[in-house]
Amino acid sequence: MGHKVVVGSDTQLIAPVRIGDGVTIGAGSTITRDVEAGMLAISRPPQKSIANWQRPKKK
Repeated sequence: MGHKVVVGSDTQLIAPVRIGDGVTIGAGSTITRDVEAGMLAISRPPQKSIANWQRPKKK
């Protein structure tokens, strides 16, 4: 991990990754690839809403 890196809360770094100097990682991100120095890294999957979904019932 580089120097002066800021990692937001609830962030996962999936090894092996290299994080360069001065990188900022947005909260809630999952980082799976190297991040070059000075960059902002975020991962935000699109929200899904599933129609007609039913919660499983206990047996």
